[in-house]
Amino acid sequence: MGATSSKRPVFEHILAEATDSFVWRLDDYPFKRMGWHIHPECEIHLIRESSGIELVGDHIGEFAPGRLTIVGGDLPHDWVTSLSPGETVRGRDIVVQFDAGRWCQAAAILPELAMLEPFLARASRGLGFHGETREKGAQILESMGQARGLDRLCLLFRLLALLAGSHEYEILSSEDFMPNRDPAMVDTVQQVMSYLFDHFTSDIRLTDLANMVGMSESAFSRFFQKNSGNSFTDHVMKLRLGRACKLLADSDMPITDICFEVGYANISNFNRNFRQQRGLTPSLYRRWARQRIIDAPSPMDAS
Repeated sequence: MGATSSKRPVFEHILAEATDSFVWRLDDYPFKRMGWHIHPECEIHLIRESSGIELVGDHIGEFAPGRLTIVGGDLPHDWVTSLSPGETVRGRDIVVQFDAGRWCQAAAILPELAMLEPFLARASRGLGFHGETREKGAQILESMGQARGLDRLCLLFRLLALLAGSHEYEILSSEDFMPNRDPAMVDTVQQVMSYLFDHFTSDIRLTDLANMVGMSESAFSRFFQKNSGNSFTDHVMKLRLGRACKLLADSDMPITDICFEVGYANISNFNRNFRQQRGLTPSLYRRWARQRIIDAPSPMDAS
């Protein structure tokens, strides 16, 4: 069961300490404010433990330990790990959050900060890092937990310089993704996303969700497309394939069993969708994953 079933945060209010210009946080999972959420601050996010499904804007992919991303302000995001009732993953996430606008304004006094502006513009769509950048970035984030004051700020400068100068990244969300940020609509989106996380392996239908939120099928279809960036059918498919990738990499379950486990009714559709989205067959994905050829960037793009 997804860990977001009882969580419906629509907006995360972020408050740094009076002596700090940004937030560094080590979170267990599930965290009380976890869920499909937005905030105006920029966020750097490291997954230290566990795996699951990543949602950033209209991007849906899978994540594993070491996943390093930066998400621009007001871009909805979530990292979902399937847990048993009452289960907790200790220290799953390191999160850094800061007001990008204030930092850009500070460039008037500290001109070196001007180099961050094009980087933060790219980050508005979400960036996932890999290779040496991911490894060094994770080390800096871990070091920040022991630092305070100027030492911690200097580490953040090092991290931002590393990420801004790197070419080891992929852009996550599409350029034209523009969700409705009205609080009531965000709340409805969170309700829908939570339901999908809990039921995407079953025979879930658009009609069920339209009825749940009191919309006609056509109105809900338009609403879902605008706010998730995907059609309902594509969104469910990508959630299923994300779960399938985890099972292929982490278990010895036969591929046919995985097909039914993630919600497909027949192996032909599963194989076809998997190849279209991943660019290779499930069996080849399993072989490459176990040889550690598949690195952090996820080819399962939402575009």
